[in-house]
Amino acid sequence: MTAREILHKMKVKAGFSSVPPDTGKGKGKMLKHITHGFNLVKGKASHPMEDYLVSQFKQMDDKELGLFAIFDGHMGHDVANYLQLHLFENILKDPGFWTEPENAIRRAYDKTDGEILEKVPVLGKGGSTAVTAILINGQKLIVANVGDSRAVICKNGEAKQLSVDHDPGTEKREIERRGGFVSNIPGDVPRVDGQLAVARAFGDKSLKLHLSSEPYVDEMKIDDTTEFMILASDGLWKVMSNEEAVDSIKHIKDAQSAAKHLTEAAVTRKSKDDISCIVVRFQ
Repeated sequence: MTAREILHKMKVKAGFSSVPPDTGKGKGKMLKHITHGFNLVKGKASHPMEDYLVSQFKQMDDKELGLFAIFDGHMGHDVANYLQLHLFENILKDPGFWTEPENAIRRAYDKTDGEILEKVPVLGKGGSTAVTAILINGQKLIVANVGDSRAVICKNGEAKQLSVDHDPGTEKREIERRGGFVSNIPGDVPRVDGQLAVARAFGDKSLKLHLSSEPYVDEMKIDDTTEFMILASDGLWKVMSNEEAVDSIKHIKDAQSAAKHLTEAAVTRKSKDDISCIVVRFQ
């Protein structure tokens, strides 16, 4: 059985469509004023689409969770696909999630990375960045990320980045401490061991000794001044600043239309990468 066939069976068992939609929308069942929409656009590369996402609400006992994530694969899409299926599952299964969510998320990121490395014969040697956001009862937002997929919130009309871009140039000392190096060739971006343009990622077995999967985690309260959140892969952020992205959709009340607007704007600005985007509106 091929890796693709195994992943297809895993997706069907997990209740996901075998062909994820390119666009969609939804809203909370308990908190109907919170809406979300997403849109994906394949880039110019000849390989298949490598971005995956999660955008949904989930009921757990008397709580409602909004689960949102962008997974940007590289050297193949299977690792990003695996993350789509299993990362939130591992987070929510952690017994400490409700009492110490930040530590639970860190443990789940580490556990999932270990699973991916164990499944290299099936998933291949590729990797994926990730940005995840968990909204608890519409009141608390917990964002985590590895790599350069990004979460940006609009609060009081201003853009605020909730994630951290894990750039090899910024984390050069840590990469070198692990025994790796950071290339900085003129005309190119800094790369771990001359290969990967992010300092943290899931998978990437050949670089793992020099590459971290430790997430940055941030937590914030949602209040009346919190307008909306954008999660997107670097296909958007390479061509658009946080402020430009926020300003361009302030007037668009439908979350799906806002996500489409952002992906289309990135294409117009000549982004050649895969572009995936989620917009969550709190008002």
